[in-house]
Amino acid sequence: MTAYDYDLFVIGGGSGGVRAARVSAAHGARVALAEEHKVGGTCVIRGCVPKKLLVYGAHFAEDLADARRFGWNVPKCDFSWPVLRDNVLAEVTRLEGLYTDTLTKHDVEVLKGRATVTGPHSIDLAGRKITAGTILVASGATPIVPDFPGAEHGITSNEAFHLDALPERVVIAGGGYIANEFAGIFHEFGAKVSIVNRSDVILRGYDESIRDRLLTISMMKGIEFKFHCAFERVEKGEDGRLTVHMSGSDPIEADLLMYAIGRKPNTAGLGLETAGVDLDGNGAVVVNADNQSTCDSIYAVGDVTNRVQLTPVAIREGQAFADTLFGNKPTRVDYENIPAAVFSHPPLASVGMTEGQARNKLGSVKTYTSDFRPMKNVLANRNERALYKLVVDSETDQVVGIHMIGPDAPEILQAAAIAVKAGLKKSQFDEVVALHPTMSEELVLMR
Repeated sequence: MTAYDYDLFVIGGGSGGVRAARVSAAHGARVALAEEHKVGGTCVIRGCVPKKLLVYGAHFAEDLADARRFGWNVPKCDFSWPVLRDNVLAEVTRLEGLYTDTLTKHDVEVLKGRATVTGPHSIDLAGRKITAGTILVASGATPIVPDFPGAEHGITSNEAFHLDALPERVVIAGGGYIANEFAGIFHEFGAKVSIVNRSDVILRGYDESIRDRLLTISMMKGIEFKFHCAFERVEKGEDGRLTVHMSGSDPIEADLLMYAIGRKPNTAGLGLETAGVDLDGNGAVVVNADNQSTCDSIYAVGDVTNRVQLTPVAIREGQAFADTLFGNKPTRVDYENIPAAVFSHPPLASVGMTEGQARNKLGSVKTYTSDFRPMKNVLANRNERALYKLVVDSETDQVVGIHMIGPDAPEILQAAAIAVKAGLKKSQFDEVVALHPTMSEELVLMR
């Protein structure tokens, strides 16, 4: 039997890699994990966590204004970006420490530096040669930066958390969840925001009714959308201001240009080709249902596989990998009915099939909607309506999709997703007594 330095070597300290390393070590494996930046990965360091904290901070703009209608004598309030930025970054640092402590307490050796694959069982870490029985690639993904003259003057979401000052005018490229989330954040902080998109569709993959409602509300708030526009060049003046030139539109003056046009797997320069690991056209590691690549000893989980780029999915994949290989408990991830949310203003959430997907797959479907002003918005004199939608298989009465936009939609959807995953019927929703007065009661009152 060949003796290796480790039973498992994990490349990448994000959510998937950390879970895989910790659980594998708990199963008795000798594990090392290499991370070239900070343990925690995209979600903790430069993604979900700091972004959600910015979303909370941005919400106070509307909450403080609404409070006056509820009798609170709120004076004119000034906002300090450096205070929020520094507090968020301090929280990120705290979480990085907790993630690292968790690994070390479970006997995982954490190695700082960039690891590259040099063979089916070999790794190079800053000149140090390491061998492992199994290699797990969990290197995540990185924002895509477009290629046009002056593109270097823009930033990605990675840099958005470190801005020295808030910009007055922001141009955001893209129409996905990151674009819409940061559009809401910057808008609530007082910036003039323009979203530039090559197509006329935002949030592709979400239910059309819900994304149309977000578009309407965003435009009412003052966020500008420029559709069917492609970037041609960006010029930077001596004062630092940007002039963004694009097809299909007049130039836009901006203080900040942010790219949110997608994310690509982090496989460049990893040396995977030396071990015969196949990559797809997007650079993602091709894996089977057990997360195994075309090299028997190399596996991959998380965004680097480009299956479902969500933190909880990466965690499930890391758990399944560890249980299967080192826990004598073969496990596979179920990718059906994964809930998702967009932390826009207001937020939206979804699980299961959209109406369009259901009609294409099932043929006959019924849809039930509730279009209403949340009670808080009524008294706040805020003309902003929530929309809930159930998609039901006409033949079986099974609820196959739930989609909603409105205050706390992601919090409500998490519980509702259990019903979709369990295959409950619309009649069973109808049998539940409403919890009044709540927004979520609308889910059981649609007739």
